[in-house]
Amino acid sequence: FRFKESLAEELRGADLVISHAGAGSCLETLEEGKPLIVVVNEKLMNNHQLELAKQLHRDGHVLCCNCSALVETLQSMDLSTLKPFPPGQPEKFALFLDKVVGFQ
Repeated sequence: FRFKESLAEELRGADLVISHAGAGSCLETLEEGKPLIVVVNEKLMNNHQLELAKQLHRDGHVLCCNCSALVETLQSMDLSTLKPFPPGQPEKFALFLDKVVGFQ
């Protein structure tokens, strides 16, 4: 897709997701519990996508490659090695923010 308001329906029906390494795309896919191959755009300057992809890969949540290695990654992948992404804990962030702002 070039652009779509929400990919929630497609994600629910997917067996595997191949995506760029944007934070929203990665987190939405991982929160849905779907296996994810992150394809990094190496041409971006100050590449925060690369940093995120590498960290998620190091933590065992995604497979990571560049465009030229995608076919090889698909042929050799073992999705059983991927670890589930832990659910968010917004209440911890709220407590931290309350403390910082002085509400506690």
